[in-house]
Amino acid sequence: MKFYQNLLVIALSSVFTSCFKDEPLNAECDILEASVSVSKPEEMFYHPSDSKLHVPYTDSTIIFNVRRQANLNAIAPHFTLTDGATIVPANGSVQDFSKGPVIYTVTSEDKLWNRRYAVSFFPVVQTVSDTIRFDFEHYELEQKELKYYTWYYIGEDGQRHDYWATGNPGFRMSRESAPPEDYPSVPAKAGHSGSYAKLTTQSTGLLGSLVGKPLAAGNLYLGSFDFGMAMRDAMKATKFGIPFDKKPIKLTGWYRYKPGKKYQDKNRKIVPNRTDSAAIYAVFYRNADEQDNPVTLYGDDVLTNKHILAIAKLAEVKTTDQWTPFEVVFDYTQQPDERILANRGYNLTVVFSSSERGAQFEGAIGSELSIDEVRIICTKEE
Repeated sequence: MKFYQNLLVIALSSVFTSCFKDEPLNAECDILEASVSVSKPEEMFYHPSDSKLHVPYTDSTIIFNVRRQANLNAIAPHFTLTDGATIVPANGSVQDFSKGPVIYTVTSEDKLWNRRYAVSFFPVVQTVSDTIRFDFEHYELEQKELKYYTWYYIGEDGQRHDYWATGNPGFRMSRESAPPEDYPSVPAKAGHSGSYAKLTTQSTGLLGSLVGKPLAAGNLYLGSFDFGMAMRDAMKATKFGIPFDKKPIKLTGWYRYKPGKKYQDKNRKIVPNRTDSAAIYAVFYRNADEQDNPVTLYGDDVLTNKHILAIAKLAEVKTTDQWTPFEVVFDYTQQPDERILANRGYNLTVVFSSSERGAQFEGAIGSELSIDEVRIICTKEE
């Protein structure tokens, strides 16, 4: 009996000893947030919220948009890092950003991993053209893991702008082994003119079904995707809108659309006699509230938020295998303030989705929306 008592004591001792072992050091090496504190933020930024940036997990570039006359010679950005990580140059140290990006290296707590970030301050040039052109000729595999495609825009200033976002980062969580060409949003050749965006509603596999998200619509929109929010609150993962200093009056472009064969709800139940439909629309809204707090539109209020001034929505995306032109006018409920407009106080988003109710994880797998030569036509300057 005493032998078994001794064995029990030894076993319990080992259990309690294991409980008090040191936690392993953190292997993460990410910047979570970047911010700048200056005495007169209105002289550097168009909006106070521009001084603080949430950094998505997938991004290795951090860009602060500033006024054209902002002094970039001596700025001391501060970074919120993953637990235990360190950064070089030192956090909060003064750097000269007038000559271009400054490279920061973040090292994990366990010293085994590091990641480089390019941090820059971009003087925003006022939009000159009355027509903004998106032709989807500029795309690449995302730079961190080369898992999926992203699009970028070359502006009137000749600079690259990462205005376009997709739900591809969220799809990666459910089907990590999928090749880039099998993701919902991919580039394709031989569009109406050059390359085009091909958006396809895809199955998210077993993992997606288990969490009530059995499909992912192919989508493309002006804004950003918050990878960290994707599993906690899918609706808040899509952040719609970029600052816009013109009054948009019309959205035009070319599309093709083919709905999938079987419409299903988020429980994978086939809905008889229902055909999938695509979405093509644009929204223009005030990006700050009455207290000057930042306003962002998400998946659950992109068409209903009280700060919306105008919507341009194609009433019906018809089934067609031919490139078909579309043209929709912005319907304004109130007119923009010229002073606020000049200070980038409004945001614009343009949204394309292969399944209109894709945000609710409903639609038909195989629905395909092709988009090319999109134009935002704005009021001409007097």
